[in-house]
Amino acid sequence: MIRVLIVDDQGLVRAGFRALLDAENDIEVVGEAADGAAAVRLAAQHVPDVVLMDVRMPEMDGIDATRRIAADPRLRGVRIVILTTYETDEYLFDGLRAGASGFLVKDTSPTELLRALRVVANGDALLAPSATRRLIADVVSRAPGPEPTAGLGELTPREREILGLVGSAMSNDEIADRLTISKATAKTHVSRIMGKLEARDRAQLVVFAYESGLVTPSRTAR
Repeated sequence: MIRVLIVDDQGLVRAGFRALLDAENDIEVVGEAADGAAAVRLAAQHVPDVVLMDVRMPEMDGIDATRRIAADPRLRGVRIVILTTYETDEYLFDGLRAGASGFLVKDTSPTELLRALRVVANGDALLAPSATRRLIADVVSRAPGPEPTAGLGELTPREREILGLVGSAMSNDEIADRLTISKATAKTHVSRIMGKLEARDRAQLVVFAYESGLVTPSRTAR
């Protein structure tokens, strides 16, 4: 059972999401919050698998709430999906940096929303090639230069190479094919990188790869 917390300051939006999710046999809505402060409190209370997090809310916005939830070691397994009206808003990058596993546009289809919830609950990042990577590339391209990134020196040359491929949106299977290694070995490398960098999931590795300069906007594929 996938346990979901819905966070949005509009009651009608929350009701719509709840009606959709309650109709699924493998999804349970454990709570609703109308602002970020309530989201942080309810996340600690219910420890959901996934939080659907709106951004622009009173009291505390969704970015700050995401940051607080992600920083709580008791909630390390909680995955956060940012809900947005526009997929190009720069604050979404702040959400990924804060610990979100990806984002969804609010007018996404019900089928895509349900698929996304299951993907994130399974431990994968929600990284749409056309949206998330374009957003990260755009923000990083306007930055003055790569940021000093703690932890990069802890990676082996092979791990740096694999981190760069993750940042280029390659799956474990694609990495295995590119480096002529087994899929299990590729997965192990990615898991070790996440551990060394204390990344919550693959989305954090993508952000790290761009900010450290391992991947640059000019080198992105698709």
